[in-house]
Amino acid sequence: MENILKIAAQKLRYLSLTTYYNHYKKQPINQKQVLFLSQSRKELSGNFYYIRQAMQDRFIVKSVLSDDSITNKMLAKLMAESHYILLDDFYPAIYPVHLREETRLIQVWHAIGAFKTVGYARKNSMLTLTHRGYTDAIVSSPSIINDYARAFHMDPRHIHPIGIPRSDIFFDETYAKQIKEELYRQHPQLENKKIILFAPTFRGNNIHHAYYDYDQIDFKHLQESLGDDYFCIIKMHPFIKQRSQALDSHFFLDLSSQREINDLLFITDILITDYSSVIFEASLLNIPTIFFAYDLENYISERDFFYPYAEYTYGPVVKNEEELVKAIRHPVIDQQKLERFKEKFVASCDGHASERFVEVLLEGGKL
Repeated sequence: MENILKIAAQKLRYLSLTTYYNHYKKQPINQKQVLFLSQSRKELSGNFYYIRQAMQDRFIVKSVLSDDSITNKMLAKLMAESHYILLDDFYPAIYPVHLREETRLIQVWHAIGAFKTVGYARKNSMLTLTHRGYTDAIVSSPSIINDYARAFHMDPRHIHPIGIPRSDIFFDETYAKQIKEELYRQHPQLENKKIILFAPTFRGNNIHHAYYDYDQIDFKHLQESLGDDYFCIIKMHPFIKQRSQALDSHFFLDLSSQREINDLLFITDILITDYSSVIFEASLLNIPTIFFAYDLENYISERDFFYPYAEYTYGPVVKNEEELVKAIRHPVIDQQKLERFKEKFVASCDGHASERFVEVLLEGGKL
């Protein structure tokens, strides 16, 4: 009964939003207005932040973020009068609305590369209302245009391989130096240590059922096995609300509450992940990466990937804690495989993606 009531309430909201939108779309559109929409971000971070910086003062900027209190009437008005609407994830309220023809609905997907299947590429995807109506989307490499076209049910000609704006920082030496100094100042216990970044993705179907199986790793044993030369930063996926057992602050630092992971990569010596898209960012910095894929077969059956998992693993794949400790002590990276990986998935990330986004998608330039 509770789910039925939620669905009914959602349909009423969409109906109300559509009604208001149909009223306001009779008004002139503002050719210079850009609307950022997110139901997960509290501020203009990630791709939104770097696009906003590159726009400078050439556009009128509006935003509706997760903590903003806004009526359907005001949201509909903003949607109707904005020439450009930018999303970086799914935004359910917008899909049932029939946007005016001149509106550009641009998906600037938060993740780099093509890893876990999303949108229409997922099983039973035709039953979903999400990811409909995009006029444009961006990708990190020409090689994955067709993957995103399938995921978002789009014409490949409208998928633009301009790079991912938030990856620009990895080519900015001044920024890297500043972030390193800032992190060591905030967390002096990290200095002169081999920094491990533990950053797995979530299990479960959605934000409401997301979890991580902490039984797969004994953090106390990990600390005892590695010793004082190492320090481990834990960065769980934002969807994961539960935390692991009590951790020793002399060895562990939980920064899961920090929204963005990119800055942490500048001080990372070894990355431990599984099916997280952080592998694409890590590849740009040539970070030795360990793939702790204890449930690989199950994950493939439930979620799956765009390509065979082996195409993503430029470091060792481990299934248990014993293998994990050994891989940490002897970090390796398959350099040839890494170069093939970067050419396939991040070829367009060169430090200029933000400015290209503005030039190509907002100012009508050419690649």
